[in-house]
Amino acid sequence: MRTIRLPEPPSGTLGMPEIFEGGVYSVIRRAVIIGNGFSGAENQSVGLVRALGLADKHSIYRVIRPQGGINDWLHWLPVSVHQQIYYILRRICGTSRFGVVLGGRRLSPIPYDTSISAGLASVLDADAKRIATMARETFEKDGPLLVVASGRDTISIASSIKKLAPENVFVVQIQHPRRNLSRFDLVIAPRHDYYPLTPQAQVQIPKFLRKWVTPYEPPTKNVVLTVGALHQADFGALRAAAAAWHDVLAPLPKPLLVVNIGGPSGHCRYGADLAKQLIGYLQNVLASCGSLRISFSRRTPQKVSNMIVKELSDHPKVYIWNGEEPNPHMGHLAWADAFVITADSVSMLSEACGTGKPVYVIGAERCTWKFEDFHRSLHQRGVTRPFMGKEDISESWSYPPLNDTAEAAKRVQEAIAERGWRLRP
Repeated sequence: MRTIRLPEPPSGTLGMPEIFEGGVYSVIRRAVIIGNGFSGAENQSVGLVRALGLADKHSIYRVIRPQGGINDWLHWLPVSVHQQIYYILRRICGTSRFGVVLGGRRLSPIPYDTSISAGLASVLDADAKRIATMARETFEKDGPLLVVASGRDTISIASSIKKLAPENVFVVQIQHPRRNLSRFDLVIAPRHDYYPLTPQAQVQIPKFLRKWVTPYEPPTKNVVLTVGALHQADFGALRAAAAAWHDVLAPLPKPLLVVNIGGPSGHCRYGADLAKQLIGYLQNVLASCGSLRISFSRRTPQKVSNMIVKELSDHPKVYIWNGEEPNPHMGHLAWADAFVITADSVSMLSEACGTGKPVYVIGAERCTWKFEDFHRSLHQRGVTRPFMGKEDISESWSYPPLNDTAEAAKRVQEAIAERGWRLRP
């Protein structure tokens, strides 16, 4: 009898039947984002999930930190301790007049897609045990679960999920958790988070404070370093925004200069003085602009926005967004010919620097600590230039765009592959 030769299994290419790759047990088709209610952190997680091809298969859970009243004095505590203190105070004070002092309010869920199984979308508060249990119980049906978290308040939740379901999840922590990096499968952090370990930074920190403000160790194998922040403004998103905002922005006289104004922070302090400087510089460059559009963030001090509106809103070339929907931010990224951005916002700078268009920064000289290091890095790469009020906006310049989100996604895919898993094709 002649021996029957069975066909060889197909090679590792896209479209391979899952029977040859471990079946559903090795394919990540879904993601959970652990958020903290702040767009700067949550946008990084959403951007990474988008870059990994799971934009339509993720849910967002939030770590809820009580807000308002006495809670504003407790924000420095770990969120778990903060929540316990708040609970105790609520039990003591009840609905008495002290309840006004507590002033707690809950955050609303983000209306992202929640088409994920096992009832995950029904939960608002991030519960590590519940998410880990869901990951274990649905593993045979839905495969591994990708968990992406960003921000200080999410660290304990993400690490707990990893500890409770190590065989069923792949956990990515965005922003540096300072210590015990092995608690996560991968950590994604900007290079300037490691600035405190440099010799010049060490002399700036009293020795007894160093362990509280610095990473505990240099980057390990499971750390991905980026230049700036991750974000959602990828090619697909900008192309969609260009189409959506075509009728509004395409007819504007060119060049279009977009100005994004954030708000002062502990390491980038400014106020009315910077607003006056910015107003004068913008008035100087208006002659070389076809159009100028200004947007404020939620962090912009009222005094700053009032000054700019008073001095520039009546100019025929100037449009100032009033904060009402629809938000033109993505349209501005797509259609602008150049940007002026205040130095405080790593997120806004990272998005603009991903377009390859001229980005001018105002206020970088006021930044200290790792933010000074961040701006130094951008300037050395030729990605940004200081805004001096003498620029000819019609003269363009370019650079290799920052591509942090795509590069981080590639590293995540590689790490998942080392685990023996893969993302859905």
